Amino acid sequence: MHADLSRDTFRPDRHYAAVLTQQGRVQLDADANEQAAIQLHRARTTAADLIGQHGGPRGATGFEVGFLGGSRELDDLSVGAGRYYVDGILLDANRPEPGVPVEEDLAHDAQTPTTWTYWDQPDGHRDPERPGDRLPTQFPYLAYLKVWERAVTAAEDPLLREVALGSAMPDTAARLKTVWQVLPLPGAQLELEDGATKDRIRPAFARWAAAQAPTARMAARSERPEHADEDPCLVEPDSRYRGPENQLYRVEIHEGGEAKDATFKWSRENGSVTFPVDELDGTWVELASLGSDDKLGLSVGDQVEFVDTAYTSRGEPLPLLRIEEVDLPGRRVRLSGELDPSVGRRPELHPFLRRWDHRSGSRHSGSGRTKQAAAKLRGGAVRIEEGGWLPLEDGVLVYFEPGRTYRAGDFWTVPARTATGSVEWPADAARRPLLQSPKGTEVHYAPLAWVLSEGSVADLRMTFAPLAAVIPAASEAELAAEAEAEAEAVAAEAKAAKTAGAAGSGRRTAGQDDEGQPEN
Repeated sequence: MHADLSRDTFRPDRHYAAVLTQQGRVQLDADANEQAAIQLHRARTTAADLIGQHGGPRGATGFEVGFLGGSRELDDLSVGAGRYYVDGILLDANRPEPGVPVEEDLAHDAQTPTTWTYWDQPDGHRDPERPGDRLPTQFPYLAYLKVWERAVTAAEDPLLREVALGSAMPDTAARLKTVWQVLPLPGAQLELEDGATKDRIRPAFARWAAAQAPTARMAARSERPEHADEDPCLVEPDSRYRGPENQLYRVEIHEGGEAKDATFKWSRENGSVTFPVDELDGTWVELASLGSDDKLGLSVGDQVEFVDTAYTSRGEPLPLLRIEEVDLPGRRVRLSGELDPSVGRRPELHPFLRRWDHRSGSRHSGSGRTKQAAAKLRGGAVRIEEGGWLPLEDGVLVYFEPGRTYRAGDFWTVPARTATGSVEWPADAARRPLLQSPKGTEVHYAPLAWVLSEGSVADLRMTFAPLAAVIPAASEAELAAEAEAEAEAVAAEAKAAKTAGAAGSGRRTAGQDDEGQPEN
């Protein structure tokens, strides 16, 4: 989550049920965020336990996929309205109704679609001009759901800002957004050897989805720089982290893949330093603001990422750019290269620059000595080097485990504190840093439909019925008493019949001879 956070304290393994506020104590963002995380975790765990890995409520199950004909290169899929759950996460496919203007011209009122399609799904941002975005021309293929969450701040959604606070004040709280996309998967990638039945497609897709998860693990630590005794601003004599302020470092994968192809970027502000874009002019970018101070501003040499809503949703990283010149009066910066035409051209997608804090040739502290180390950049991001400690700044180092794979957007956070001169990172009894999987991004998948041909679609969704039932006319106790009374009545009748049968047999014996014939 690219938000201005102090740290993330939610740990499911601690089994905390609630955060308790104490009187007279300082209120921290981490406490409130942990309470929200606890409630979200419990709600989704309960939903997943009851529903299963995925499913929709009967009568309102959403995401029904239908094939829409067209030209072969512009085939489309309809996405039915309703709700669906994936790993306990609620998804809503209902298309909002448009607003009605005051002076509505009914004569020119175009009919508004009631459902989403593959091309206009709200967070898909598919581009017909990109061949990779088009639906497969070879049948069959699978339509599936991809689900994840990301943070949204006022830089991307200006309505989150309280204008009454004034433009000089920072924004307030961020939001956590659930993102869903309906995407195609060629049938050949499922490796179905014994025929494509529904019972075979579902487990084959589960195996494919499991293979998409990255295997990367990272550790972090801090060390005491060699020149620490010369710094009068040092908080403690044995401090190892030497930053002037408390920070939340974010280490995020930029390009994914194997280590030889992967890169990362890092920020001491959790990637929360952003600058909304007002206008583009070649390599010059006019910004709404250049930051409130030097700490949160832009300087020559800074690496920035040009971002908008579509870029974030697509998850396909572009090269980072370097700030070459800053025009303070004009609130402009000149970048090291032309901006990619796929990003920032639509104001409704709220483009902005995100600052990252690594620099080529910046000063690093590492291996117990101070050195001027040039970061090895590719596309503006730092090359991943596995099996060794890589310095960030001020004694903060990270380590990537060898032989792993990486996924763009996955990240780790490392709180650094001046009071202890160290970073907060899990360690064993010998204080050795422990390798950790990424904190995010957690991606979830669910199959929707097997598209066999034009107009032929096999539904792979699951559905569940409500647990509620009609209240009976009598209570359970009354029904039990009634059943007991009926049983006693039946038993009594049976006993009476048996007694009557025995009496009749006795009378017959008294009036007959030994062979059962009437006596003379």
